[in-house]
Amino acid sequence: MFTGIIEAVGDIVAVQPSGGDLRLRVKTNELDLGDVALGDSIATNGVCLTVVELPGDGYWADVSVETLDFTTLREWQGGMPVNLEKALTPQTRLGGHMVSGHVDGVGEVLSRHPDARSERFRIKAPAELAKYIAHKGSVTVDGTSLTVNAVDGDEFELNIVPHTIERTVIGSYQAGSKVNLEVDVIARYLERLLLGDKAAQPSSSKGIDLAFLAEHGFYRS
Repeated sequence: MFTGIIEAVGDIVAVQPSGGDLRLRVKTNELDLGDVALGDSIATNGVCLTVVELPGDGYWADVSVETLDFTTLREWQGGMPVNLEKALTPQTRLGGHMVSGHVDGVGEVLSRHPDARSERFRIKAPAELAKYIAHKGSVTVDGTSLTVNAVDGDEFELNIVPHTIERTVIGSYQAGSKVNLEVDVIARYLERLLLGDKAAQPSSSKGIDLAFLAEHGFYRS
Protein backbone atom coordinates (compact mmCIF):
# COMPACT_ATOMS: atom_id res chain seq x y z
CA MET A 1 0.00 0.00 0.00
CA PHE A 2 0.99 3.64 -0.58
CA THR A 3 -0.21 7.11 0.38
CA GLY A 4 0.01 8.90 -2.97
CA ILE A 5 2.53 11.39 -1.55
CA ILE A 6 5.41 11.38 -4.05
CA GLU A 7 8.86 11.04 -2.46
CA ALA A 8 11.04 11.70 -5.51
CA VAL A 9 11.07 11.89 -9.28
CA GLY A 10 13.22 9.23 -10.92
CA ASP A 11 14.16 8.46 -14.51
CA ILE A 12 13.60 5.45 -16.72
CA VAL A 13 17.05 4.16 -17.70
CA ALA A 14 16.16 1.07 -19.72
CA VAL A 15 13.08 -0.75 -21.02
CA GLN A 16 13.93 -4.26 -22.19
CA PRO A 17 11.54 -6.74 -23.86
CA SER A 18 11.78 -10.07 -22.04
CA GLY A 19 9.82 -13.20 -22.98
CA GLY A 20 6.68 -11.36 -24.07
CA ASP A 21 6.64 -8.72 -21.34
CA LEU A 22 9.17 -6.15 -20.09
CA ARG A 23 12.06 -5.62 -17.71
CA LEU A 24 12.52 -2.08 -16.45
CA ARG A 25 15.40 -0.17 -14.87
CA VAL A 26 14.71 3.00 -12.90
CA LYS A 27 17.22 5.52 -11.57
CA THR A 28 15.85 6.81 -8.28
CA ASN A 29 17.79 10.08 -7.86
CA GLU A 30 16.76 11.58 -4.48
CA LEU A 31 14.85 8.50 -3.27
CA ASP A 32 16.66 6.85 -0.35
CA LEU A 33 17.08 3.14 -1.06
CA GLY A 34 18.81 2.40 2.26
CA ASP A 35 15.77 0.57 3.62
CA VAL A 36 14.75 -1.11 0.35
CA ALA A 37 15.36 -4.85 -0.12
CA LEU A 38 14.76 -7.28 -2.95
CA GLY A 39 11.06 -8.06 -3.12
CA ASP A 40 9.98 -4.66 -1.80
CA SER A 41 7.42 -2.57 -3.70
CA ILE A 42 7.94 0.88 -5.20
CA ALA A 43 5.10 2.79 -6.88
CA THR A 44 6.42 4.02 -10.21
CA ASN A 45 4.03 6.52 -11.81
CA GLY A 46 1.38 4.83 -9.72
CA VAL A 47 2.27 1.28 -10.78
CA CYS A 48 3.26 -1.03 -7.91
CA LEU A 49 6.48 -2.70 -9.06
CA THR A 50 8.51 -5.34 -7.23
CA VAL A 51 12.24 -4.70 -6.88
CA VAL A 52 14.18 -7.62 -8.39
CA GLU A 53 17.66 -6.06 -8.53
CA LEU A 54 19.35 -3.17 -6.71
CA PRO A 55 22.30 -1.90 -8.79
CA GLY A 56 22.99 0.96 -6.37
CA ASP A 57 21.49 3.99 -8.05
CA GLY A 58 18.04 2.52 -8.62
CA TYR A 59 16.23 -0.75 -9.22
CA TRP A 60 15.15 -3.28 -11.80
CA ALA A 61 11.57 -4.55 -11.99
CA ASP A 62 9.69 -7.05 -14.11
CA VAL A 63 6.47 -5.88 -15.76
CA SER A 64 3.70 -8.38 -16.59
CA VAL A 65 1.38 -8.34 -19.60
CA GLU A 66 -1.51 -7.53 -17.23
CA THR A 67 0.29 -4.37 -16.12
CA LEU A 68 1.13 -3.42 -19.71
CA ASP A 69 -2.54 -3.75 -20.69
CA PHE A 70 -3.90 -1.44 -17.99
CA THR A 71 -1.23 1.27 -17.69
CA THR A 72 0.81 3.71 -19.75
CA LEU A 73 3.88 1.51 -19.36
CA ARG A 74 3.97 0.40 -23.00
CA GLU A 75 4.79 4.03 -23.86
CA TRP A 76 7.66 4.42 -21.39
CA GLN A 77 11.09 5.18 -22.83
CA GLY A 78 14.58 5.85 -21.56
CA GLY A 79 14.99 9.31 -20.06
CA MET A 80 11.33 9.64 -19.08
CA PRO A 81 10.71 11.04 -15.55
CA VAL A 82 8.52 9.02 -13.18
CA ASN A 83 6.94 9.61 -9.78
CA LEU A 84 8.35 7.37 -7.03
CA GLU A 85 7.00 6.31 -3.65
CA LYS A 86 8.14 3.47 -1.41
CA ALA A 87 5.51 1.25 0.22
CA LEU A 88 4.14 2.67 3.47
CA THR A 89 5.02 1.31 6.90
CA PRO A 90 3.03 1.42 10.19
CA GLN A 91 4.99 4.59 11.02
CA THR A 92 4.19 6.39 7.74
CA ARG A 93 2.07 9.53 7.91
CA LEU A 94 -1.01 8.99 5.77
CA GLY A 95 -0.93 12.43 4.15
CA GLY A 96 -2.78 11.39 0.99
CA HIS A 97 -5.20 8.45 0.90
CA MET A 98 -4.95 4.66 0.76
CA VAL A 99 -3.43 3.78 -2.62
CA SER A 100 -2.92 0.19 -3.77
CA GLY A 101 -0.64 0.81 -6.76
CA HIS A 102 -3.02 -1.26 -8.90
CA VAL A 103 -3.85 1.03 -11.81
CA ASP A 104 -7.48 0.87 -13.00
CA GLY A 105 -7.03 2.47 -16.40
CA VAL A 106 -5.44 5.19 -18.51
CA GLY A 107 -6.80 8.72 -18.67
CA GLU A 108 -5.99 11.61 -20.99
CA VAL A 109 -5.19 15.22 -20.10
CA LEU A 110 -7.62 17.42 -22.05
CA SER A 111 -6.50 20.87 -20.97
CA ARG A 112 -4.29 22.85 -18.62
CA HIS A 113 -4.52 26.50 -17.61
CA PRO A 114 -3.37 28.78 -14.77
CA ASP A 115 -5.69 29.24 -11.78
CA ALA A 116 -4.05 31.98 -9.64
CA ARG A 117 -0.75 30.37 -8.51
CA SER A 118 -2.08 26.86 -9.15
CA GLU A 119 -2.75 25.00 -12.39
CA ARG A 120 -6.13 23.62 -13.41
CA PHE A 121 -6.18 20.31 -15.28
CA ARG A 122 -9.10 18.61 -16.99
CA ILE A 123 -8.76 14.84 -17.46
CA LYS A 124 -10.90 12.33 -19.31
CA ALA A 125 -11.26 8.95 -17.60
CA PRO A 126 -12.24 5.65 -19.23
CA ALA A 127 -16.05 5.48 -19.24
CA GLU A 128 -16.09 2.43 -16.95
CA LEU A 129 -14.24 4.36 -14.21
CA ALA A 130 -16.43 7.48 -14.25
CA LYS A 131 -18.81 6.14 -11.59
CA TYR A 132 -15.97 5.90 -9.06
CA ILE A 133 -14.84 9.54 -9.41
CA ALA A 134 -16.72 11.95 -7.15
CA HIS A 135 -16.59 15.68 -6.47
CA LYS A 136 -14.20 16.28 -3.54
CA GLY A 137 -13.28 12.60 -3.57
CA SER A 138 -9.79 11.19 -4.02
CA VAL A 139 -8.16 9.95 -7.21
CA THR A 140 -4.61 8.83 -7.92
CA VAL A 141 -2.97 10.22 -11.07
CA ASP A 142 0.43 8.72 -11.93
CA GLY A 143 0.76 7.79 -8.26
CA THR A 144 -0.12 11.23 -6.88
CA SER A 145 -3.02 11.46 -4.42
CA LEU A 146 -5.28 14.30 -5.58
CA THR A 147 -8.66 15.83 -4.74
CA VAL A 148 -11.29 15.97 -7.48
CA ASN A 149 -12.50 19.57 -7.84
CA ALA A 150 -15.23 19.07 -10.44
CA VAL A 151 -16.87 16.20 -12.32
CA ASP A 152 -18.70 16.27 -15.65
CA GLY A 153 -19.59 12.82 -16.98
CA ASP A 154 -16.33 10.95 -17.59
CA GLU A 155 -14.25 14.13 -17.25
CA PHE A 156 -12.93 15.63 -14.03
CA GLU A 157 -10.86 18.62 -12.95
CA LEU A 158 -7.90 18.96 -10.60
CA ASN A 159 -6.42 22.07 -9.01
CA ILE A 160 -2.68 21.47 -8.58
CA VAL A 161 -0.69 23.66 -6.19
CA PRO A 162 2.85 24.90 -7.05
CA HIS A 163 4.61 22.41 -4.72
CA THR A 164 3.00 19.44 -6.47
CA ILE A 165 3.76 20.90 -9.90
CA GLU A 166 7.43 21.25 -8.95
CA ARG A 167 7.89 17.92 -7.13
CA THR A 168 6.05 15.49 -9.43
CA VAL A 169 5.75 14.69 -13.12
CA ILE A 170 2.48 16.63 -13.25
CA GLY A 171 4.51 19.70 -14.22
CA SER A 172 5.21 18.05 -17.59
CA TYR A 173 1.55 17.35 -18.47
CA GLN A 174 0.10 18.88 -21.61
CA ALA A 175 -3.12 18.30 -23.54
CA GLY A 176 -2.89 14.76 -24.90
CA SER A 177 -0.69 13.39 -22.09
CA LYS A 178 -1.73 9.87 -21.01
CA VAL A 179 -1.84 9.20 -17.26
CA ASN A 180 -2.33 6.21 -14.96
CA LEU A 181 -5.54 6.41 -12.92
CA GLU A 182 -6.41 4.57 -9.73
CA VAL A 183 -9.83 5.22 -8.23
CA ASP A 184 -10.58 5.19 -4.51
CA VAL A 185 -10.34 1.60 -3.29
CA ILE A 186 -13.29 2.16 -0.92
CA ALA A 187 -15.56 2.89 -3.89
CA ARG A 188 -14.54 -0.36 -5.58
CA TYR A 189 -15.22 -2.46 -2.48
CA LEU A 190 -18.52 -0.67 -1.83
CA GLU A 191 -19.76 -1.54 -5.31
CA ARG A 192 -18.83 -5.19 -4.79
CA LEU A 193 -20.51 -5.22 -1.38
CA LEU A 194 -23.75 -3.76 -2.76
CA LEU A 195 -23.98 -6.68 -5.20
CA GLY A 196 -24.48 -9.02 -2.25
CA ASP A 197 -25.15 -12.58 -3.42
CA LYS A 198 -24.96 -11.47 -7.06
CA ALA A 199 -21.21 -10.98 -6.60
CA ALA A 200 -20.83 -14.76 -6.82
CA GLN A 201 -22.60 -14.95 -10.18
CA PRO A 202 -20.69 -15.06 -13.49
CA SER A 203 -19.49 -11.73 -14.85
CA SER A 204 -22.03 -11.96 -17.69
CA SER A 205 -24.81 -11.41 -15.13
CA LYS A 206 -26.29 -7.98 -14.54
CA GLY A 207 -24.34 -5.67 -12.25
CA ILE A 208 -25.43 -2.51 -10.46
CA ASP A 209 -27.81 -0.33 -12.48
CA LEU A 210 -30.92 1.74 -11.73
CA ALA A 211 -33.14 -1.35 -11.73
CA PHE A 212 -30.84 -3.08 -9.23
CA LEU A 213 -30.79 0.00 -6.97
CA ALA A 214 -34.60 0.34 -7.12
CA GLU A 215 -35.04 -3.37 -6.30
CA HIS A 216 -32.93 -2.97 -3.17
CA GLY A 217 -34.46 0.31 -2.00
CA PHE A 218 -31.61 2.64 -2.99
CA TYR A 219 -33.47 4.44 -5.79
CA ARG A 220 -37.01 5.59 -6.60
CA SER A 221 -38.04 6.57 -10.12
